[in-house]
Amino acid sequence: MGSIPGLAGATPIQNVGAYGQDVAETIRAVRAVDRRDGALVELPPAACAFGYRDSAFRREPGRYVVLGVTFGLRPGGSPTLRYPELAAALARDARPTLAATRDAVLALRRRKSMVIDDDDPNRRSVGSFFTNPIVAVDVAERLAARAVSDGVVATPADVPRWPAGPGRVKLSAGWLIERAGVAKGFRRGAVGVSTRHALALVHHGGGTTDALVALARQVRDAVAARFGVTLVPEPSFVGETWDAAPAPPAS
Repeated sequence: MGSIPGLAGATPIQNVGAYGQDVAETIRAVRAVDRRDGALVELPPAACAFGYRDSAFRREPGRYVVLGVTFGLRPGGSPTLRYPELAAALARDARPTLAATRDAVLALRRRKSMVIDDDDPNRRSVGSFFTNPIVAVDVAERLAARAVSDGVVATPADVPRWPAGPGRVKLSAGWLIERAGVAKGFRRGAVGVSTRHALALVHHGGGTTDALVALARQVRDAVAARFGVTLVPEPSFVGETWDAAPAPPAS
């Protein structure tokens, strides 16, 4: 998939997305086996219950085996340029093509060690480990005010956030992690934070899953203590548990 690890059948599970677009916008149907009764089902988008990095498949792990995905694509269509970083990368092109947009996305992801590259020391990761938290508007406002009072930013507008539906705001998990004192390149033995992207937790060789999960909890707890927001893991856990500790109230 263009140097980005993954399979097409996995994309509806998590409603995979990046740079301003989710696969839910183009999925027309998902063909699967319902393991409850062995029935072959063809699920329309509404039945998939897509959300931000979420779906009916993710909420009921083990129920479905995805066999195929039908996408509705437009040959030669216009790219979706909602993400500011991607729009800036293509700003010189008045009418960027889908091919040019794909190249720009891969270039941006390569700079963040988010593509397959055997020579990249950050290559052993599952991509973004945490989802960007979606909170109520008043929570985001209190967080921004606290960031100003703590000297983290000069004005509330300096805290990155985006509309996420009525009364909701999406925050940047990577920004929160770094401002909570967990810098890119932080290491804890054989595991650590990518030197290029605060959301990627990496193995440097010889690490264990237990060590990586312990690091993830340390990152989560640092953000909760500083900002009162609890980060939620993006990957699913197999053979491990995630103790979702409540965030302390921001003061």
